[in-house]
Amino acid sequence: MKPAPSKRETTGDAPAIKRILIVDDHPIVRQGIRHLLEQEPDLRVCCEAESAGEALQALQKQKPDLAIVDISLKGTDGIELTKWIRAQDEKIPILILSMHDEKLYANRVLRAGAHGYLMKAEVADKITIAVRKVLKGEIYLSEKVGQSILQEVTGRGSAADESPIRQLSDRELEVFRLIGQGLGTREIAGQLHLSIKTIETYRAHIKDKLGLANATQLVRFAAQWTGQ
Repeated sequence: MKPAPSKRETTGDAPAIKRILIVDDHPIVRQGIRHLLEQEPDLRVCCEAESAGEALQALQKQKPDLAIVDISLKGTDGIELTKWIRAQDEKIPILILSMHDEKLYANRVLRAGAHGYLMKAEVADKITIAVRKVLKGEIYLSEKVGQSILQEVTGRGSAADESPIRQLSDRELEVFRLIGQGLGTREIAGQLHLSIKTIETYRAHIKDKLGLANATQLVRFAAQWTGQ
């Protein structure tokens, strides 16, 4: 049997195969993305991971050309995972997926070191376009959010577009998301490997920034935001 070409090999005029890591904690989502990508002759999913820890192991062992990372992972989220990868001086391009509004996350993921942001609702139509752009070293954002970021940079953004959730730090937003998923303080502390006291401090800061009176309002608002 003829061996499969390595990631840098070419056959005749055929392009080199680009190997991709998918990081998402839902097997069905990973399967769907794999199906879309592998319809392209030069794209192959070489490995999958459902957590940040598994993703880091896959990066070391498989050396993929691109990582597609969901924000909403169990435990450490996709933004923190991106920071970890960059802290290890890994140059791999990263495309972030999320169900949440681009206006909230796009700037965050770019600051963390990702190369693009794609809404899950647009995966079927845009995943191949986004992957190819990121593989070329370019930034992928929707036209809408690209204009929004440009307006912010030039000071022309509208105050009406400002969500109070944008005031949260990356870690506060991560805690807020887990609260919305129904996790209590102890569970969040365990998932993020932080002390209960630290999580309680984050909760207090989140309530203050969002103008919420008590824990009940916080849980309700977080649940509504995450769609739980």
